[in-house]
Order: sequence, then structure tokens, then C-alpha cells
Amino acid sequence: MEPNLDHLLKVAKELNLTIKQVQATADLLEEGATVPFISRYRKEATGSLDEVAVAAIRDRLEQLRELDKRRESILKSIKEQEKLTPELEAQLMAAETMTALEDLYLPYKPKRRTRATIAREKGLEPLAQRLFEQESFDVAAEATQFISEEKEVKDAEEALAGARDIMAEWMNENVEARATMRQLFEKKGVFKSRVMMGKEEEGQKYKDYFEWEEAIEKAPSHRILAMRRGETEMVLMLSAQPDEEEALAKLEDMFVKGSNAASEQVRLAAKDCYKRLLKLSMETEVRLSSKKRADEEAIRVFADNLRQLLLTSPLGQKTVLALDPGFRTGCKLVVLDKQGKLLHNETIYPHTGQQKAQDAGQAVKYLVTRYEVEAVAIGNGTASRETETFVRSLGLPATVQVLMVNESGASIYSASEVARNEFPDQDITVRGAVSIGRRLMDPLAELVKIDPKSIGVGQYQHDVDQTALKHSLDDVVMSCVNAVGVEVNTASKQLLTYVSGLGPALAQNIVDYRNQNGPFKTRTELKKVPRLGDKAFEQAAGFLRLRDADNPLDASAVHPESYPIVEQMAKDLGVTVKDLMQRDELRKQIDLKKYVTEAVGLPTLQDILSELAKPGRDPRQTFEAFSFTEGVNEIKDLREGMKLPGIVTNITAFGAFVDVGVHQDGLVHVSHLSDRFVTNPHDVVKVGQKVEVTVMEVDVPRKRISLSMKGEPTTARPASNGVANKPGSNKGGGRKEKVEELNDFQAKLAMLKGKFK
Repeated sequence: MEPNLDHLLKVAKELNLTIKQVQATADLLEEGATVPFISRYRKEATGSLDEVAVAAIRDRLEQLRELDKRRESILKSIKEQEKLTPELEAQLMAAETMTALEDLYLPYKPKRRTRATIAREKGLEPLAQRLFEQESFDVAAEATQFISEEKEVKDAEEALAGARDIMAEWMNENVEARATMRQLFEKKGVFKSRVMMGKEEEGQKYKDYFEWEEAIEKAPSHRILAMRRGETEMVLMLSAQPDEEEALAKLEDMFVKGSNAASEQVRLAAKDCYKRLLKLSMETEVRLSSKKRADEEAIRVFADNLRQLLLTSPLGQKTVLALDPGFRTGCKLVVLDKQGKLLHNETIYPHTGQQKAQDAGQAVKYLVTRYEVEAVAIGNGTASRETETFVRSLGLPATVQVLMVNESGASIYSASEVARNEFPDQDITVRGAVSIGRRLMDPLAELVKIDPKSIGVGQYQHDVDQTALKHSLDDVVMSCVNAVGVEVNTASKQLLTYVSGLGPALAQNIVDYRNQNGPFKTRTELKKVPRLGDKAFEQAAGFLRLRDADNPLDASAVHPESYPIVEQMAKDLGVTVKDLMQRDELRKQIDLKKYVTEAVGLPTLQDILSELAKPGRDPRQTFEAFSFTEGVNEIKDLREGMKLPGIVTNITAFGAFVDVGVHQDGLVHVSHLSDRFVTNPHDVVKVGQKVEVTVMEVDVPRKRISLSMKGEPTTARPASNGVANKPGSNKGGGRKEKVEELNDFQAKLAMLKGKFK
């Protein structure tokens, strides 16, 4: 669909961009270009817009298209009713939001038979009109004229009641009145939450909301979603309204113009309008708008956490022995080669008696020697710390790293169709152990096989808008996959699916072609893959790597369309492309201005030069091993004042969850994240970051651990994937009102920065 010029101008103004930038981005999107491709390889066209800006343009243009579709539908409906006036059409064309459109459409919207409809059928609209004008006249005498046995109007009071019904509907459908009430609900509305009778014991997890009041405007995302979930589970009763007297006063001020008998009828109609119509309508709207705001914040936090987790440092291509721990059922053991291929699997029983422990130890040592194992990966679930202690006691070579690995979601993967296709002859326990080992080697490549909602870094992810959540998380996964790059000869179908321009069908075709013809030797060979045409090749090629290709540029992020530029650079210096990539002194001799053309400018040339210096570089941090404190294996081992190393596993608006190795994450409340005042936890810590925490409080029966990072440095690098990651259900104590207000402000500010950067 051709971008609408008015839309482009509007988006440019909203995002503080030039019309040229928005137009170029819209054109590229229309041609089928992806966000990663546009931001990486079309910098000249967009003025070097990053992924956030490109995605913001895409999303806003889509919103405006949806608005236009609805506008067109409404215009058509009113035309068919033969009620479209030039004035109304102008108002509809000028409406800039869906809410404004719906308010204008409300009087013309087909509706069920209402009390006002019945009153009109009784011929009472002239009486309502006369009353609404609020001139002085004998109201009772006027109403008597509308008594009709045929129309079932028995007396004057019944006539007045019908007229009031009509006036109430007029008020309810008045655009100005709805706007005023909407603002009142949004600015002065209050959430009131009460426990339902008899649900006190059953709903203990909602105890904080048994008697709770909070301004709708200030309520943070997690509390809105918690109260709504409590209502859905029929534990809480929830209302969202302003003070009723203030609302009635505003409505009466708008419609009651005098103090005569007619005005009194209008006053009664206004009261009925609010209580019977407007209050319900506005409460529904404010609940939906607050839910949308809560969803946006929860999705933003989830997306930030997911990005940090997916970009966790990889161990790299090493032979790994992975263990999925267990007590009675034993530990499932697998050995994987450097490419993640399954070489061996068996079950050992280190926790069911001394003899079996000795047998298990001998098995592990034998396998480490036989396969030249370089690292041992241990899942962080049941029996993980005990299994770690067992492995460390075996006296393995010092070169063999023993690491705990986040196994959240591994069980989801092991039972999935993806896992069954990969290992049709293995049971789910083997598949789970394989996933643990592969996560250590390359967390991104393994985690893309799992629904992000199962990874454990979200908050209320099942309560938010699932379409918006999927859209956001898909964007994050695609961004991460393309930022890292994909080795085309070893990547799974799932990983290839997220490469710019591919998708599930082409990803499967690439895997099939690879299986039938052997490894790809050049990037251009990708064009031989069925249905992978020039457009898909253009979008994908720069993000696909061939490590051992004849052309060294095939292992880099230099796009094939730019190969002639690099070759010309090398030719001008009298060297090979390989020389140019290996020798810094040669690259320093290049004058980039010589290679500027209409299509290629300095931004792309600078990217090319950076890529030649570090071809195919991985943007993720270097892997660093991590160990929990020995002897602290269970929550009962914790003592107040203890200082412990930990791993940040989840970040929320109210703080960060940290794994200290006791099978239950502790919470560092936002007020204890730093010595300085913190408004946004993501400014202080990242998912996977190594931190040092102090134990503040331990509640063993409720499995709650309160931690503090005050007095500790907050600039630690993100940890490797050798971490635990199971967010607990812990909840921090109360926050001061000022902290809440600033946290909410910072969350909104961060969201706006993300949208309008």
C-alpha cells in the first residue's frame, strides 16, 4: 500500500524526523525490507536511523492505516443511513484517534432497542426537546398532552420519564460530555479493590489488594495486572471510578442551564445518564486504557529482559558434557561435540547411595577423558547444587570448567515438535539435557527454539495482549539473531527463521538443500535454494556467515552488494581482500571519500571498514565463568547479613530477582538496588549480570528472600549463560509514594524514548 503523505508528515512530526527519512523508510518497508536490513544496510536512505526508529515508523504507520480503515467504515455506515452532513464528514475526517472517531459515530451506531428508543416510539421526543431547551413553562401540563392509551403512556410522570430517557441518551452520545467524563476518569479515577466474601484464604496471594485504593493515573503496570488477574480469578472485586458527586456536578454544569422545572428534569436526566450509561461506559474505557498502558510497560520490560538474555555470552564451540540433575530418578547425562551434535547419553545416580555415586563418578571421568570434554554444564533445577558439588569432587582436569546453566523452559523444548524432529529416537530427558548443554555453547541459537514466554524473564506475560506481546518479542528475537549473525552451514531451522528476509519456509528449504548438497561454499550458492529469490537474498545475505568460504568476505557482515567496493579498495592498494582484512596498516591507508557514490555514502563505508577489521565479530560479551558460594545450597542456609555472589534472572518495575544458588530467587527491591536513587531498574542491572548481594531478610515458610545491592558496584558485566534463571514469586515490601511516582514517570519516559527515539 502506497504510504499516505499526510501519514508521513504526521509521523515525521511525532518522531522528530525529516519527511525524507520517514518517506525512505516507508518505501523500503513497502518493498518488503525488514527492520534489521534497513537499519544496517540502508543508512544513506534513512539518514542512519536505528532499529528503534525504523520500528517506530513501521508501527505508527500501521496504526494510522487502521485508523483510516475504521474512518472509511464509519463514513460508509452513516452514508447508508443518509445522515452524513458536510459538517459531520469534516469532523470525522479531522478525528486523529480511534476514540474520537467512535465518539462521533456513537449516535449513528446501530444499537439494540434502548429505553430511549422505546420512548421515541411512544412519541416523546418532542417533549424531550422542549425540556432540553429549558425555557419556563408548565412542565406537568405539557407532559399531560403526551398521555396516550394507544402508545401506552399512562400519565404525565410516565411521559416525563420517557423524555428523560431520551435526554440521557443525548447526553451519553454528546462528544464533549464523553471527552470531559473520559478525562475525569483518567485523571481523578481511583482503583478500588476488595476481597470477595469467603475468598480470604483461597486468595492469599492477593492479600495486598484485599482493601486497596490507588489513583488510576499513577497505578504501575504490575499492580494493575495483579488486580485484574485477582478479579478474573474471582478473588477480588475491582472498580475504577472518580468521585461520583464530582462527576455528576461536571455533567450537570454542561447540560443544566437554569433553575426552572424543565431544568430540574434535565438534572434528573443527567443523573440517570451518569449512573446508568456514562459511568459504565467510561469505566470500561478507563479499564481498557489502563490495561493497555500496563500491557505496554510489561511488554517493554519483558522485551528488554529477553534481549539481554538472548545476548548472553556464549561459551563457544567446545565439547560439553551436560547434566540434567535429579535425585531418585538420577541425572541424565549427554556429551555434545563442538557443533552441539549428540555423541553419547546415559543416566547416572550420584545421589542414591555410595556405590552408585562411585559408579557415577567413574562414568563422568571416563567420558571427560574419552571425548576430551572442555566444560560440564549442569542444569539449575532440582539437585543442581548437590550435583555441582559431586562433579567438583571428582578431581577433573583444571581445564574443564564446571558451570551452572539456566534450564528454564528446557522441559518445554524437550516435549516440543522441534525437539522430536531433532531427536526422534530419544526421550524427553535426553532432549532436555542436550538443550542445557547447547544453551551453554550458544544461548541465542538454543533459546530461539522455545516460546519466549516460557523462558522466565517476563511479568504477567499471560495477562497482557498476546498479539502485541508476540509482535514485540518477535522483533527482539529477530534483532538479536541478525545482530549476532548466523552460520548458515550449522544453524537450525528455528535460528534461520529469524534471519532477515527468510521465515519458516525458506529456512526449511535452506536446511533441506544443505542436507542434500552438503555445506554451502559461497553466499551466492544460496540463490540455488528453492524459492530463495533475489529479494530474499538481498535481505538475508549480509546476516548469514560462511566461516570457511573461499571468499573471506562471506564470513563477514559486509553485504555482497558491497563486495565490488572492497575489491576496488584492495586493488587500489595492490593487495588482496584477505590482506586488507588481516593488516591494520593497509586499512589505515584507505581514503573512504574516494569510494562515495550516489548509492553508497560514508556511513556504509565506515561500517565496511569496521567489519574488515573484525570480520563476523560477535557483539556478545566474552564468556566468563561464575560460581555460587559453596555450602549455601538451600534457603535455610541463608543468614541475614550474608554477602553472596548472584546472577540477575529477571527485572521488573519494582526491582530485580537474583539467583544466589538456593533454588529460590531473592528480590532486590528497587529501593535497594543502589546507594543512589533509582527510578528504572534497567538503568542499574541487566539480565544475566553478575552481582554481589547482601541478605536482608529470609522468610523460609513463604520462600521469600529480600536482598540488597547497596554499597556494591553496579557496573558488572553481563554473565555468561552459566547462570540460574528461575524467577521466584517473591514480592518486595511497600514503597514510598514518591518512589512509586518517580518509577512510574521513568517507565513512561523510557517507553516514549523507545517509541520516539
